[in-house]
Amino acid sequence: MSTSSRFIVVTIGLVIVFGGIFGWKAFEFRMMQQQLSKEKPPAVIEAVQAGTREWVPSLNSVGSIRAVNGIKVANELPGVVETIRFESGDMVEKGDVLVELDVESDRAALETRRAEAESARRTFERVSNLVERNAVSQAEFDEAEAAYDAARARVREQEALLRKKILRAPFDGKTGLRLVDQGEYMPTGTPAVEINMVDPIYAEYSIPEKHLSGVEVGDRVTVSVAAYPDRVFEGEISAINSSVTAENRSVRVRATLENGDGALRPGMFADVRTLEPEPREAVVVPRTSVSFNTYGDFVYVLNENEEGELVTERRSIETGAERDGVVEVASGLESGERIVANGLLRLRAGQRVQIADEDDRPGATVEDSGSGAAQGDG
Repeated sequence: MSTSSRFIVVTIGLVIVFGGIFGWKAFEFRMMQQQLSKEKPPAVIEAVQAGTREWVPSLNSVGSIRAVNGIKVANELPGVVETIRFESGDMVEKGDVLVELDVESDRAALETRRAEAESARRTFERVSNLVERNAVSQAEFDEAEAAYDAARARVREQEALLRKKILRAPFDGKTGLRLVDQGEYMPTGTPAVEINMVDPIYAEYSIPEKHLSGVEVGDRVTVSVAAYPDRVFEGEISAINSSVTAENRSVRVRATLENGDGALRPGMFADVRTLEPEPREAVVVPRTSVSFNTYGDFVYVLNENEEGELVTERRSIETGAERDGVVEVASGLESGERIVANGLLRLRAGQRVQIADEDDRPGATVEDSGSGAAQGDG
């Protein structure tokens, strides 16, 4: 076979191969077009109705728990620990003995002072009798009286020193960990134990100065702590600082909370909500029904088209506070409008949808205001 014949055969073969490939691709493309031209069934979704609730606006802050009274009990005088009369974690009352230091030498010194005071008393009485008969001078009487007064003062001084060798609870409270051991020498100022008054207890936090006009003593607060994530502690504002902190233009606020079971402890980190006194009606929807977006939050509202089918409408909304799984809608949505409850990522605007069986979706509606008040950020 000549060279030209072989070239013709190869060319025909290539045409057949590439023609088959192009033909197959064209067939696939036609099949894809047919599939796309087929009407897709409606997406099955869960729906929810926007409702209204009594919404209590609040101001969120962070702060810490602080004891009404909290100190470390320390000794004013040095000494050796003779007796410890408490256990770590005890509840104590004001005046209860906590630690006794060795006072043997101090008691001996007190007996000496008392003996000196008794001798000075007798001398003063004798001089008093003699001065009435002009047997001694007024100067001798004054000297005896001064000596007696000084002796009594030394007795009281020694008694005070003895009392300082006994460490007592300065107020009702709960003890922390014991910091000293029996037989230990305690230099002056050595902490023996920490005591905190834990009922009631304070929550202290700061608010921006721009919110100062909306906060007053007596306003209700709720407090949450990490140790009890499912529990909310309630109290009220008991004091507001008289000045504004210059560094961050904020005002310190103190709230008082009941703490009968001692759950709250000093030093805890606290999330504090300051509640406004008057609730207001607000449109609310479940959090799962809102797409939070950098360029604006939105929901999918359900509308009927001309054929009576449900289609989605992407509706931009302005959201407010979030509380207990629901979000306040400040604008863009009316109470009673139906929206997609969840799964927004798989939907698009104008898409046909079908609502799942109502019985299969427990809790898929937002109750009206009769269901109770919700709290949210103002």
